[in-house]
Amino acid sequence: MERFIMALDQGTTSSRAIIFNHSGQIIATEQQEFKQFFPHPGWVEHDAMEILDSQIKVARDVLKKNNISPEQIASVGITNQRETVVMWERATGKPVYNAIVWQCRRTADMCSAIEETGVKNLIREKTGLLLDAYFSGTKVKWMLDNVPGLNERAEKGEICFGTIDSWLLYNLTGNHYTEPTNACRTLLFNLHTGDWDDELLDILNVPRNVLPEIKPTCGHFGHIKKEFFGEEIPICGIAGDQQASLFGQACYNVGDAKNTYGTGCFALINIGKKPVISQDKLLTTVAWDIGDGIEYALEGSVFIGGAVIQWVRDQLHMIEDAEETEKMALSVENTGGVYLVPAFVGLGAPYWDSRARGAIFGLTRGSSDAHIVRAALESIAYLSRDLIEALQQDFGKRISSLKVDGGASKNKFLMQFQSDILGIPVIQSELPETTALGAAYLAGLHSGYWDSKETIKNNWRIKNTFKPKQEIIKRKQMIEKWDKAVDATRHFRV
Repeated sequence: MERFIMALDQGTTSSRAIIFNHSGQIIATEQQEFKQFFPHPGWVEHDAMEILDSQIKVARDVLKKNNISPEQIASVGITNQRETVVMWERATGKPVYNAIVWQCRRTADMCSAIEETGVKNLIREKTGLLLDAYFSGTKVKWMLDNVPGLNERAEKGEICFGTIDSWLLYNLTGNHYTEPTNACRTLLFNLHTGDWDDELLDILNVPRNVLPEIKPTCGHFGHIKKEFFGEEIPICGIAGDQQASLFGQACYNVGDAKNTYGTGCFALINIGKKPVISQDKLLTTVAWDIGDGIEYALEGSVFIGGAVIQWVRDQLHMIEDAEETEKMALSVENTGGVYLVPAFVGLGAPYWDSRARGAIFGLTRGSSDAHIVRAALESIAYLSRDLIEALQQDFGKRISSLKVDGGASKNKFLMQFQSDILGIPVIQSELPETTALGAAYLAGLHSGYWDSKETIKNNWRIKNTFKPKQEIIKRKQMIEKWDKAVDATRHFRV
């Protein structure tokens, strides 16, 4: 009987279940989108029960539609949207409020008020994070402060808190656990001790008894109850989406780096077993703990990556499909001096300028759709380059190559330009689904489906390698003009 690993990939807009074989190849996949709620400007919520139901449905469907029995699943791995929080009744498992999504900005003023108390540097040193509404801790505090009676019930031990991994795990197994890659995104986890921190809990007034127990990333989290699939199946690996991608890309050595090109871009670099607190407003995060101690990564995010192509399609109507952009970009020799800075929601790392707004510079009568489309694609590479330069500065060494994944990494023009503007090879993985694959690898390592990281590394295959072709002088000139465009964008205020 052939056996497989199932990955449950719970994302921001959809839930997926993917079956992998021993070679790391996809055997089957199912996906279901769920509703997004925007109750107020800047607020984003999900129905936690809809997340759970959609995740169970796709898991059942992927087995049934492909005639795979539950007995054939050696273990299950979970990867999830990070920083999104749920609070639920310990006795019933029912949520007490909608899930507050990582994108939600409702606690921005709360963060400013907390910062005024003088704890900014303490939080930075202990967590490796910035005090920002992006992270989970202030979302938990908001629920405790605003859901009637919730704080009192939490103090009595009647309420559970968790990120999406914990929410799924509690309902599937009955266990209230999490692991370090998700815990480290809460503002409540101490990077140096590897545990919840009482001082951080006091700052945010979060009772310790609502928190899940922290297990290693690669370990036994319990068995999925028989009622769901007809057989009990062990869950043996959990990781937040970006760390799962780093693991799926086999970035196991210090200095290995990857960039994921999705709606935004997320770049991570493995920095080993000693956390380094960034000097360039990047994040220090847990990469994983596979049972032999925590390994760390530096992380930065670009807010608008592939989303700039959606904007060109939906607002400017210059294209009908994202796949057209590669041909359009290659139809012109360059951008004709056009630079597009897609600061539609501000600028992420290393700028962290929430007030910046998007702009197009260098337009002339000769500027065409193709020039603007090319400039839009190039902007993704420029922003990623800015981010990766900051990562290297904090890390203290140059990276020799960059592994890439995500939807926009399929665009050959973009990947070649990324290599040109970085001056290093860009390596495209044969399998773009590295996030789900990382969760599968973690689960398979613990369950014995794979015997070592070396075996996993042998599965990783290159689809394309893009080598820099741009002359150094020309590259510097282009970067200088890009820097001027960003600077002008940041100084323009409405």
